[in-house]
Amino acid sequence: MFQAIRCSDKLKIAYVIEPRFSGGTSAAVAAELRITAEFGEVIVYAIASRMFGDKRHLAPVLRQVIDELNIPVVWDAPRISADFAILHNPSFLKFQKSLSTKIYAQELIVVTHENFLRPGGEEGFDVSCCLDQIDQSTLALKKTLAPISSYNRETVTNWLSKFREGRHWNVLDVDWFNIFSTDLSEPCEKPEDRRGRHSRPGFEKFPPVADLDLCFPKHAKSNVILGANALLDDELHRPHWTLLPFDAVSVESFFEMIDFFVYFTAPTWRESFGRVIAEALAAGKVVLTDPNTGKTFGDAVIACQPAEVDGIISGFISAPDRYREQVAASQAALKRYSAETFRAQFAGILGAENGVQT
Repeated sequence: MFQAIRCSDKLKIAYVIEPRFSGGTSAAVAAELRITAEFGEVIVYAIASRMFGDKRHLAPVLRQVIDELNIPVVWDAPRISADFAILHNPSFLKFQKSLSTKIYAQELIVVTHENFLRPGGEEGFDVSCCLDQIDQSTLALKKTLAPISSYNRETVTNWLSKFREGRHWNVLDVDWFNIFSTDLSEPCEKPEDRRGRHSRPGFEKFPPVADLDLCFPKHAKSNVILGANALLDDELHRPHWTLLPFDAVSVESFFEMIDFFVYFTAPTWRESFGRVIAEALAAGKVVLTDPNTGKTFGDAVIACQPAEVDGIISGFISAPDRYREQVAASQAALKRYSAETFRAQFAGILGAENGVQT
């Protein structure tokens, strides 16, 4: 356990966020707040960026935790003063040229949810523009970039080596991972050839149709694709696919329909963490994905290419014991993303000089 002790006031921790993200960013921040609020006085500073327009609201997952913990929310503050300022997902600034809020902190930590570089080396977004806005608006003893996974870290460090203007940023030496704390489901006793994938419906989340055909063939017992809005809009005809719009069913209901989670994305894009993969592992499913996406989870997933999916699934179906062993080992690996692990890591980041002991 930790003890947060300070001779004067509690540590002041400022969360600087665009709270209208509907996906993984808001879920990650919500999970963090439950932990970081134990260490000091937390205030959420909400920035209404041009990414989401003028209407102010909080993503439901954030609103629930903020209300539960009674955390103050301040919109578009002209000035933020804190011991630690934690800014999540700088890409929310990509549609503007300046950040009007001034930040004063002992340390600024920028959590890099989006990959800085795409496969091939192109910028994932206008990183220089976003970091410059933050840099010019912040006075801090230390400015740190916090990658969320090993693959995300590669894109951050490669960007820093390529773009000279970013080299004064420090890079955190541990991954600021997504906290994943949920009940684990037992694997099925006898897996069947029931395949599926889910994601938000962005085009970058889906591989070419030829790869989808390899992953979800006619001979499979079932193929369920949740978040298939673009495929439905294009009227893609595959009678052996069950295509469901995003949020058409709950994620829990979706996982009841499948035994194998098969997840590939566009070749020009990679997941920075892959929360959907963690969800599938927790649900007791065997996960197949590409090697770069799988880096975050190591042996917890089966790294492969679409052409190899059929043979791998056939092997698990013919050996149910191996299927269950794979799920058990995979779920054990999820412990590295637990709230307890993040709590200990966050205590180390704050440091003994701030009265925090692990």
